[in-house]
Amino acid sequence: MKHRIGRVEGEILRELTKILRKEISDPRLREISITAVECTNDFSYATIYYSLLTDNSVREDEVSQGLEKAKGLMRHLLSNNLTLFKVPELIFKRDNSVAYGSKIDQLIKQVQEQDKKR
Repeated sequence: MKHRIGRVEGEILRELTKILRKEISDPRLREISITAVECTNDFSYATIYYSLLTDNSVREDEVSQGLEKAKGLMRHLLSNNLTLFKVPELIFKRDNSVAYGSKIDQLIKQVQEQDKKR
């Protein structure tokens, strides 16, 4: 069963990425990327993790609103492309790991620059 869940999560990730790039015209959703998908065992819910390249809280709110608005269309388009009996409800959550990794990179560069000056 776990293997099937992994396959379905991968398919949802690929299809949602395509849908965001080709089908959704909302400008608020242009600079996001889907990083992971986690489905419940019965496939009734899928948590979609996305990342932004900005830490701007206003921008984050706009993206969240855009995703909520486009959720129904995304689910409908998923139903056309997936071979599932029932397409899961989509729940969007911000993935902060990319921003965290970027911050760590900046801190490492700062330390390296300080070491060069010494």
